[in-house]
Amino acid sequence: MSGNTIIENSGEWWRNSVIYQIYPRSFCDANGDGIGDLPGICQKLDYVKSLGVDAIWISPFFKSPMADFGYDVSDYRDVDPLFGNLGDFDQVIEKAHALGLKVIIDQILSHTSDQHPWFEESRQSRDNPKADWYVWADAKPDGSAPNNWMSNFGGSAWRWCTRRRQYYLTNFLKEQPDLNLHNPDVQEQLLADLKFWLDRGVDGFRLDAINHAFHNQSLQDNPARPVKLNKDGLPPVNSYEYQWHIHDKSQPENLVFLQRVRALMDQYPNSVTVGEVGDDNTHKIMADYTTEHRLHMAYSFDLLSEECSAQFLRDTLEKNRRVIEEGWPCWSISNHDVPRSFTRWNKGFDAETAMARAPLFLLMQLMLRGSVCLYQGEELGLPEADVAFEDLQDPYGINLWPEFKGRDGCRTPMPWFNGGEINAGFSKVKPWLPVAEPHYHLAASVQEDDEHSMLNSFRTLLKWHADLSPALATAQQAIADTGNDLLVFERTAEGESYFVALNLGGEAASLPLPEKFAGADDITPALFAGELDGAEIHLPVAGARVFRVQTR
Repeated sequence: MSGNTIIENSGEWWRNSVIYQIYPRSFCDANGDGIGDLPGICQKLDYVKSLGVDAIWISPFFKSPMADFGYDVSDYRDVDPLFGNLGDFDQVIEKAHALGLKVIIDQILSHTSDQHPWFEESRQSRDNPKADWYVWADAKPDGSAPNNWMSNFGGSAWRWCTRRRQYYLTNFLKEQPDLNLHNPDVQEQLLADLKFWLDRGVDGFRLDAINHAFHNQSLQDNPARPVKLNKDGLPPVNSYEYQWHIHDKSQPENLVFLQRVRALMDQYPNSVTVGEVGDDNTHKIMADYTTEHRLHMAYSFDLLSEECSAQFLRDTLEKNRRVIEEGWPCWSISNHDVPRSFTRWNKGFDAETAMARAPLFLLMQLMLRGSVCLYQGEELGLPEADVAFEDLQDPYGINLWPEFKGRDGCRTPMPWFNGGEINAGFSKVKPWLPVAEPHYHLAASVQEDDEHSMLNSFRTLLKWHADLSPALATAQQAIADTGNDLLVFERTAEGESYFVALNLGGEAASLPLPEKFAGADDITPALFAGELDGAEIHLPVAGARVFRVQTR
C-alpha cells in the first residue's frame, strides 16, 4: 500500500502529494480552434494518470476577456466558450475522479476583470450598491495617484476613472481592478463562489496571488528598496522591484479571511487549498498562511528563481524549515509564469548533462518535506521556447520587451506527436502560440516507448516515491551544511530515517556516509549513478544516493 493511500485514509491526501499543473490554453485542442480546451484535457487524462501524480491543477478556464489569459475573470461561475462549457468541466471532474485523480482549480480572489458586472456597476458612481466593492481613492491635490504603489507588471498600480473622478487599484494589469475585501459583502460573495465549485465536485483550489487580497486602508506609501544591480551593473527593469511592499499586500486582515475560507473547506472532507504567495519575506508569509485553520499549503517564488546552486538551496530550505514549523510547503520549480526549469536551472551545462540533471531536481522535490507541483511539459524535459516578438501574446512581455520577454516561452503548446502531425499534435490549425521547433523531438509519442526517456524517468521516480513508507510524508528535515556543490539532507520519522545526497555541481564529488546510516539500505532509483565505497559516497555529476535505515 502506497504512502498516499495511507494519507488519503487520514483525510490529508495532500501531504507528500504530487500535483500536475495544466495550463489549458496550451495542453490539448479538441475543437480545432488553436486553443486548448476542457475536452482536450479530458482526452489526455489517461496520460496524466500514467505519470503517477495524485492531482491536477487546472489554470483558469472561467469566462474572461483574456487580457491576462483568464486571470482577469468576468464570471466566476461559468466557463469561457474558448474552453467549452460547464458540462465539459463536469466531464473532466467525472473522468479524473474515475482515474483516482483529484481536481484543483485556480481561484482569483484579489481582483476581477474590468468587464466583470461588479466592476461595471462599481465604476458608475460613488453611491451605487457596489460602489465599495473595489479599491477606490481620491487623487492627491495635484491630480496624481493616491500613493506610490507599483503594479507587479510595472508602472503605477493606480488607474484613473473619469466617471467617478477617482483612481482604482490594479496590482497587475490595468484591466484587473482589485476587489475590496475589507467589505464583508465581497467576502461573502467570494466564499459563495468557492462553494459553487465545491458543490460541483472540485477537490480544492489554488489561490492565485492570495496575499494581495487585502491592502492597508491607510494607503501609506511603500518605502524605497535599495536598488539591486544586475551582473551588468544595471538596475531592475520592473519598477515593482524598487520598493518594499509593506502596505499593498500581506495584510493581517487576510489571515482572518483565510480562516473563513478554511471553515468552508472543512465542510467538504478531503478538500484542499494551496496558496501562491510572493513577498519580500515569503517564508514568514508561508508560515502564517499555512498554520492550523488557514491554508493547507502554500508555495512561493523561491524555487522559481534563476538561482539553483547547492548553497542557495541549502539557505532556502533551511530558512523554510526554521520559519514554517508546522506549516506545509508545496515545492514548485516551474509554472506558467517563469522560464522553464530545464533552461533556467541548467545554464552552463551541456545538453547531455542538462538531461541528467532534470530527474535529479525531481528527486530533490520528492524527498523534501512538503508536497510537489509539476508543470506540464517538465516530464518531457521541455526547454524554454524562444518566441519571436511578432508572436508574443503576453502583455507583460510586450510591455517590457526586449529586456524582459514575458511568460510566453513557458506557455507554448504541449508536443504530443512527432510523426508528421502538424503543430506536434496539439492542434490541426495554427495555435495561439507556435510550437517550439526543439520541442518536436521531445514529443510524448517519441518518448513513450523509450525506457530511458525523460518521460519514463519521471514515471519511474513518481512510482518509486509512491511506494515509499507513509511515514516519510511528515518526517522532519535537516539540511547538512556541506559548503560545496552537494545538496545533502536527512528526513527523520518515527521508526525510520532517510539520507539524501545530490550532486548539483559540474564535477564528481564525495562525502562520508553518517555513522547512523552504516548498514542502511541503498534505495536509490536506478536512474542515478553513484556508489558507496566503505563509508564514502562517490557521486558523479548529476549523481545521487538515497539511504534508508530502520530506527525501531
